[in-house]
Amino acid sequence: MISPRPTVIFDVDGVLVDSYTAHFHSWLALADERGCHRLTEDEFRATFGRTSREIIRELWPGRQLSTAEIADLDDRKEELFREMLLADFRPIPGVRQLIVSLKQAGFGLAAGSSGPPPNVLLTIDQLQVRDLFDVVVTGVDVQRGKPDPEVFQTCAQRLQVPCSACAVVEDAVVGVEAANRAGMFSIAYVAPGRDRGLFAHAGRIVQHMSELVPEDIRSTILQRLGVD
Repeated sequence: MISPRPTVIFDVDGVLVDSYTAHFHSWLALADERGCHRLTEDEFRATFGRTSREIIRELWPGRQLSTAEIADLDDRKEELFREMLLADFRPIPGVRQLIVSLKQAGFGLAAGSSGPPPNVLLTIDQLQVRDLFDVVVTGVDVQRGKPDPEVFQTCAQRLQVPCSACAVVEDAVVGVEAANRAGMFSIAYVAPGRDRGLFAHAGRIVQHMSELVPEDIRSTILQRLGVD
């Protein structure tokens, strides 16, 4: 019996690029432009992994926004985000080297994000890794944000591998939950200074991408598949 191809799925925001500041400030800029609720930083952190559409509905409590209004607000927020991200692009240290090493080791590779395609493609193009990913799944490909596992399940379906053959690198609590719910091996990237205790449900916790070695990930996946 031939075992399925071991696969690693990368979240984008916070895993490929440090986009925290750009996202937070773009929500504040949208609030100032359009007169909606200004997220506090705690409220912003609670949105990690969710789609912008879901968040926008909560920024105008008591108002029934049309689909067109939500789309307009979403487009403007993401336009502001991309401007800010490009002005100060901060790749996560070591992530490009990890992607290259996984590709060379024969892994399937996917990017799985609830963000819009222009955001995701901007990041992977800035990192110069678009040609290394076999599959890129974005917010237009899913209906439900994390912790729903849809985004990661869609990656596996497009790669034609079982979820059990996949590992997911995530930086958000809801993202780790989504990976677990998909039946995948969850790896939490917890930047120094963040609370590791929040990620007790992860299969593994790392604080630097250099801690991840392709053969270790392969061994874990094959063990989960019951392959010697």
